Amino acid sequence: MTDFFEFEADFVDSLRCIPMQVRCKLDTCGIKLKLPDWNQMTTDERQALVKLPCTTKTEIQSYREYIEQLIIQRTGIPTTKLPIEPHPAWLDSATVPASLQEKAQEIGVTLTQQNWAALTPLQRFALIKLSQPGHENKNFKRAIAEFHLF
Repeated sequence: MTDFFEFEADFVDSLRCIPMQVRCKLDTCGIKLKLPDWNQMTTDERQALVKLPCTTKTEIQSYREYIEQLIIQRTGIPTTKLPIEPHPAWLDSATVPASLQEKAQEIGVTLTQQNWAALTPLQRFALIKLSQPGHENKNFKRAIAEFHLF
């Protein structure tokens, strides 16, 4: 999975920010990665985190171990662990999260279950992340447009 979204286009070439596909893998393996830590990595290390699979139990464990070692090497500080959601909302194509629906309605968009089900898990992940407080509203609107939801 090395697909980038159009709303990420301004940083994909340099990978100066953490792309959504890496953020999804981090949530999947239970690691919190701060942007300053990401920026300590080489371009090749960032690209490896983009390309490495993180789907099966074995891949998830390998990804976690790789990033833990990488962060220790680059910063000298262990990674922060996050709880791993056993049933993440982005994998549930049947239910639009209420908080996401509220955020969408703020910009005049109603997400139907059919809209939600038609999205890929990574698209659903991106919308959930971008709808949380602290994210730039422009990227949420850009993602909604990119995914043809209005």
